[in-house]
Amino acid sequence: MVKLRLKRCGRKQRAIYRIVAIDVRSRREGRDLRKVGFYDPINNQTYLNVPLILYFLEKGAQPTGTVYDILKKAEVFKELQINQKKSN
Repeated sequence: MVKLRLKRCGRKQRAIYRIVAIDVRSRREGRDLRKVGFYDPINNQTYLNVPLILYFLEKGAQPTGTVYDILKKAEVFKELQINQKKSN
């Protein structure tokens, strides 16, 4: 099973997180399948590769709680619903 979760980067006391698609059995710093964005909580910056995120969500990837909140704030789930309506 694939999850969309945060992978910690940066230095001590200055954390930056990559949003990655990763197998659930891998550890937090383990090898990821794809990098789909990043999140900087200090500067409150977010970059999301929305088409790639939508691809993984359509294939059944589950976002973690924090990633879910980030995606919800960026309104990615609205785009997912629009894509599902178009395909039906």
